[in-house]
Amino acid sequence: MMHHKSSTKVAISGAAGNIGYALLPLIASGYVFGDTVPIELRLLEIPHALKSLTGVKMELEDSAYPCLSNVLCTADPLEAFDNADCIILVGGFPRKKGMARNDLIQANTKIFTEMGAAIDEVASPNVKVLVVANPANTNCLVALNEASNIPTKNFCALSFLDHQRAKAQIAKRLGVSTARVKNVIIWGNHSETQYPDPLTDGYCIRDDGSEIPLVSLLKNDIEWVTNDFISIVQNRGKSVIEVRGNSSALSAAMASADCLKTWLVTGTKDGETVSMAVYNDKGYYGVKKGIVFSFPCECRDGNWYVREGLDLNDFARDKLAFTEEELIEERIAAEELIVKSRLRSLSTTSLTSSESDVEMTSSTHSGEYLTSRI
Repeated sequence: MMHHKSSTKVAISGAAGNIGYALLPLIASGYVFGDTVPIELRLLEIPHALKSLTGVKMELEDSAYPCLSNVLCTADPLEAFDNADCIILVGGFPRKKGMARNDLIQANTKIFTEMGAAIDEVASPNVKVLVVANPANTNCLVALNEASNIPTKNFCALSFLDHQRAKAQIAKRLGVSTARVKNVIIWGNHSETQYPDPLTDGYCIRDDGSEIPLVSLLKNDIEWVTNDFISIVQNRGKSVIEVRGNSSALSAAMASADCLKTWLVTGTKDGETVSMAVYNDKGYYGVKKGIVFSFPCECRDGNWYVREGLDLNDFARDKLAFTEEELIEERIAAEELIVKSRLRSLSTTSLTSSESDVEMTSSTHSGEYLTSRI
């Protein structure tokens, strides 16, 4: 559980955007950290959005949240992240029409290299970082590698939104409250390759409080579970855009708030798990080390722990391998940009650098940089 000082400093990048606008009331109201914990908000935006951000600050003040002690608006990450206890990285480069995925990854790699470096330089050594901006898993990987002084366990990417989407679809199918559906799992990437899995460990709570496995409740509905359900969850974000005309903001904000609340404040109840995209330092479930991958996690005392020992069938293992492959490809795309930028930096810095140093950097093989913290 997070130990509170006089106030908890929460920094949010992209704070003037739709997700930020929906998330800020959940932070300021005490929903996440508790209604007795003073909150100091650090709102980060790009320079041309500062005017809009000032309007958001005015609305926060006008809402008279009892927990809100101060609001800072800035375009400087070093100012926003200074001694921050919690950082939510919502701001990123959006995918544009016709944009290749690798181009999106590299555009965001530039941003999250800067974010990670700023976190490393000025944030609290105990800071907890949630990455929301897409591609969330690889953005998180880039940031945590730059923030080499911060433990990798202090980072998480938002697969909780997919977790909630999967939970809601199962509850709707069974005609029960979402509160009764437990331990659905999102494996892998926050993308269309993710594997939403209600059968491996999922269960439903009956009226009498007893538990019945979802594999039993859905045994006559396997065709839906292994086809339509997976597709619905994988493509839910796209479906929202098609209907609403804008990307998910309300649900993304709610998932961000619930993820932080579970991770840092309440923890998970005994026997329960939530889906969190975390740094795979141990090769859980045979997944390659050195990527940020969504696993079933237990939370306690402000930390996440991957639930180990679940039995996966061949169908599930194939799905994990597929999403793992995409994440490895994303990591390579990010590395290509990072290695190039490192070489450019070396070519413009002090001439005292030895030739051997340059050779060592230029011969860096793809895969070495972003696995440096294994």
